Amino acid sequence: MPKGYIIGHITVRDPEAYKEYVERDTPILKRLGGKFLVRGGQSQLMEGDAFARHVVLEFPSYQKALAAYNDPEYQEVAKIRQRTADSTILVVEGAE
Repeated sequence: MPKGYIIGHITVRDPEAYKEYVERDTPILKRLGGKFLVRGGQSQLMEGDAFARHVVLEFPSYQKALAAYNDPEYQEVAKIRQRTADSTILVVEGAE
């Protein structure tokens, strides 16, 4: 069964307020089976347009990634990100 991924592309507008999102989302997503593969760090745009920050979480399956994103506790915390940053979030099925 292919793994699932939550991929986020984010540009933070309010870094101080965004810290609360990072502090609160981490334990929730880890408890739901997520493993952070990419979380910020250096990146270099090679083609096209991009957000400033990139996050990739790996889950045991696509269904678990969807369930994590839709989890009510996570959705409550996601409101902080939505207020403090511009973002595009995808749930993607991995290749076998």
